[in-house]
Amino acid sequence: MSALPRPDALKAATPIVINGMRVKNRFVRSATGEGMANADGSASDRLEACLKALAVGEVGLVISSHAYVEKRGQARAGQLGAHSPDMEAGIARLARAVHAYGGRFVVQLAHAGSRADSTVTGEPALCPSAPGTSDGPRCRAMVADDLARVEAAFGAAAALCRDAGADGVQIHAAHGYGLSQFLSPRTNSRTGAYGGSLPNRARLLLEVLGAIRGRIGRDFPVLAKINSDDFLEGGFTAAECVQVVSWLETAGLDGVELSGGVFESGKRTFSRPGRIAIPEGEAWYRDTARAVKAAGVAMPVILVGGIRSLGTAEDLIASGDADLVALSRPLIREPGLVARWLAGDTAPAACINDNLCFGPARAGQGIYCVTEVRQNERV
Repeated sequence: MSALPRPDALKAATPIVINGMRVKNRFVRSATGEGMANADGSASDRLEACLKALAVGEVGLVISSHAYVEKRGQARAGQLGAHSPDMEAGIARLARAVHAYGGRFVVQLAHAGSRADSTVTGEPALCPSAPGTSDGPRCRAMVADDLARVEAAFGAAAALCRDAGADGVQIHAAHGYGLSQFLSPRTNSRTGAYGGSLPNRARLLLEVLGAIRGRIGRDFPVLAKINSDDFLEGGFTAAECVQVVSWLETAGLDGVELSGGVFESGKRTFSRPGRIAIPEGEAWYRDTARAVKAAGVAMPVILVGGIRSLGTAEDLIASGDADLVALSRPLIREPGLVARWLAGDTAPAACINDNLCFGPARAGQGIYCVTEVRQNERV
């Protein structure tokens, strides 16, 4: 990797336009489950402050965590909602907080599928097909009415976010949540139109995109997040990812974020534990990004996963392997990381990838760097 240019000459510092949305640089806050919403799913003061800090820290595109599009698809307590008109005012607050500092704001829309928490939703979780073993997730296979409700819910949520002043939405089709479950033959053993072949397994995702476009038209940016690979035997593969991304672009998607792994992927999950070697251990899904580009996909590609240094971020953009780079855990530890890099302090991210930050977030207590808090308490 060559020496970095001056901060004002970095490729990663240049703007990019995604379907009319001008992003001031190539840095993205990848949607991260903050666990900071109010009990009804509305945006809280704490969540607003979290996203504001990212915008102050010069993150060009701030993507909120997976906002559930219907109550049955809520993954956990403290999750942001986009399921009801009552959520619009709070999402508008989040948009204003990011816009005030020159950032762009996108809401990630999601349905948890079998990962929904029935103790929170009050209903059985839904899944593509009933689990084949007794130790699988307890869920009910979706029928036609469920599928139609999910598609309509995504469309309504996208319209709500547009009306609230968000700059775009992102469809969450990664990490073993609802739409990811349909893509994977490991979790989708349906027969008929929504199971079996890859076109059938991708049908719901494409119909969700169609439902969103039907509600908000073509001029509002719609992105998607998808696994580059499930990293499990019998799961969604890199070759399938390339094909689905191509279909999504043809169907009107404006940009794709490549991630990887599900909760069961062990050390190859989307939040791999342990220190990352720089630069050789960074950019986990770069090969798939290259394959997507080689397949002729022209829409912007956002790459997340193990990026911890400005040098790697710059190399990804300069090489053309990715158009934007996304960060998650590093921005939990350092919301001002991008500003630091752009100011000339190019030390790698301070995050040590111990994953302690996810404990309070999943408990609905709000995400924060537990390690940093403990270190400060010892000082």
